Amino acid sequence: MTARRLWGQILTAAGGVGMLAGAIDPLEGALVIVAGAGLVAFGTVLNGSSSELVTYWTWLFSLIAVGVGALCFLSAVGGIGGPQGHSVGWGLLILPYPIGWLLGVSNLVTRLVQTIRHQHAPG
Repeated sequence: MTARRLWGQILTAAGGVGMLAGAIDPLEGALVIVAGAGLVAFGTVLNGSSSELVTYWTWLFSLIAVGVGALCFLSAVGGIGGPQGHSVGWGLLILPYPIGWLLGVSNLVTRLVQTIRHQHAPG
């Protein structure tokens, strides 16, 4: 195993842990989740994965970053609903964040299961 591939696996694992740890408190952990998604995307590149997987993680990182940016912006201007008068519809801007997180975690779990099955395959 080359050093590049090893670093790719380390970064992917660390990013996955960050994405899961940040989900304990999705608002406060949003920046941890963005960093974790970035690490997974970078680790996927270093790992020599297919271009489709690299593109997939680039899009997931973008979705999460845009959603977290909207979350921070809406939080900075007083949130949605309540006395500030911002429409609840503004909450749609946050949707890329949980969608990207769900797709990312499901992809990581799928990759982990495939790796375990491949290592324990007879032959």
